[in-house]
Amino acid sequence: MKFDHVAVAVKNIDQALAVYTALGDFDVRRTEVPGQKVRIALLKVGDVNIELLEPSSEDSNVAKFLRDRGEGLHHIAFAVEDIEQSMKDLGAKGFHFLYEKPADGKFGSRVNFIHPKDTGRVLVEITQERQDSPTGD
Repeated sequence: MKFDHVAVAVKNIDQALAVYTALGDFDVRRTEVPGQKVRIALLKVGDVNIELLEPSSEDSNVAKFLRDRGEGLHHIAFAVEDIEQSMKDLGAKGFHFLYEKPADGKFGSRVNFIHPKDTGRVLVEITQERQDSPTGD
């Protein structure tokens, strides 16, 4: 397991990108994850990423987060080699997941989230990159 990214919920991804790119010259990749109902801008910072999340639908979890809490830190994520095995191992330690099975993530990755009640109210994602691409492209 290694640290992968920190995700920030934003109302407008273009405005947020203007702020973050003013801080430095980041490699930025964009995508949309229809199953999660989000648009994503991924800013590479060394070996870690900042993930800006903008809801693509008013009924998405990120839209609900923004209504309830406003813009800000949404979750932290750890990359794992085998998401199913990680879910079994963490489940055996008492962690509960939001999904019974991994969901589709950005760039073909597979993801799941540990319920915040198990992690001190911090949403924690585990993510496995797409197997046929070491960079997740």
